[in-house]
Amino acid sequence: MLAPFFLFIKPISAQESNSWIEIIDPKPKTEVWVNPGFYSYHFQKDQNLNNNNWGVGLEYRFNTVASATVGNFKNSDNGYSSYAGIYYQPIAIGPIKLGVVAGGFNGYQSTNNGGWFPAVLPAITIEEGRFGANVFFIPTVGDKVHGAISFQLKVKLYD
Repeated sequence: MLAPFFLFIKPISAQESNSWIEIIDPKPKTEVWVNPGFYSYHFQKDQNLNNNNWGVGLEYRFNTVASATVGNFKNSDNGYSSYAGIYYQPIAIGPIKLGVVAGGFNGYQSTNNGGWFPAVLPAITIEEGRFGANVFFIPTVGDKVHGAISFQLKVKLYD
C-alpha cells in the first residue's frame, strides 16, 4: 500500500537530507560481514522453543540498499537450518535501514518436511563502523512457523 507513496519521493543521499526519513540513493558498495547466528524472542512461550539460534552467516553488501546473505544455524526446533536471501532496504531513519529480506530456509520438519521454503521478512539494520545488527520480525504461521523477533549481531570483515 505504501508503494504509490514512494513513487513521488526523489532518492537523496545522506548529505542532501534535512529530513529524519529518507529514500537511500542506490550506489555500488563492497562489504563482507560475518555473524554468529541469531537470538530469537519467541511469542509462543508454551512450546519450549530454542531461543539461542547459534550458527554462522555471511552477508555481502554489494549496494547501499541491497546485500546477499547465506548461513546456517540451530533452529527453534533444535534442528539445523540453512538460509539464503537478498536484503532490500531503501529507507533510512538516521543510521537505521528499513526494508525486507527475501529468500529461503530449510531444516524445519513442520514446514515442507524439512525442505526449502520461501520467506519474506521485515528487516531492520544498523551498521556503524565495523559492527552492526539486523532485527527481523517472524510472524506465527499456524503450526508451521514459530513467531519471533530475531536479533543478529555482525562484524564487518572487509570493505
